Amino acid sequence: MDDLFSAAALTGRTLTRGDIRNLCGTPRTLAECDLEEADLSGLDLSGWQFERCNFRKADFGGAMLEDTAWKSCRGAFVNFIAADLTGAAFTASDFNNGAFRKATLHSAAFTGCKLTGADFSDTKGVEIRFEETLLIDAKLPGHSFRKTVLKRVDFSTADLRKCDFRQATFEACSLREAGLDGARFDGADLRGADLGGLRLVDAAPFRGATISGDQAGLLLRELGLKVS
Repeated sequence: MDDLFSAAALTGRTLTRGDIRNLCGTPRTLAECDLEEADLSGLDLSGWQFERCNFRKADFGGAMLEDTAWKSCRGAFVNFIAADLTGAAFTASDFNNGAFRKATLHSAAFTGCKLTGADFSDTKGVEIRFEETLLIDAKLPGHSFRKTVLKRVDFSTADLRKCDFRQATFEACSLREAGLDGARFDGADLRGADLGGLRLVDAAPFRGATISGDQAGLLLRELGLKVS
């Protein structure tokens, strides 16, 4: 049998905390590995790459995960609480119901991901990017999207209270029935956003934003007015 620790890249392994701890020190690549429910809390895995791995209910609480890459991974209910994910890149991965609370996410990027129900409360970071990503029912209170371009991001029914969307541009996005109390949209371009479920009495956060004629008509129809 080949030595588990002889190569930088490992494929098709079921790994424990002890295995991962023994691999620390040099950035590794894991492909198609199973770490379901593994306790990886507090470990330094900076620079590691993960491809098609299973992290369901894995615990990365407080781990150092700077400049990590996650491609086509599955991690429902994963724990990233207080982890350092600075510069991390998530691509085509499913981390639904993941806990990112208090994580550091400076320059982190999520592309083509499923983050339904994920909790991003009290995260720290600037230039966090979401693109072609599902954030349905996600929790992002107080998050700043200021001056960002949001492409194909679904915020339906998400908690967006006190979020900063000033001067943001929405392209093929959804804000349908999202919680927007205290959110700011000054200077935002909302013409590419689905505002379904919004009532005119809830439109105060959109003061100063640009919407389309069709969107304006939708708001007026909520009042029972006919738009000709």
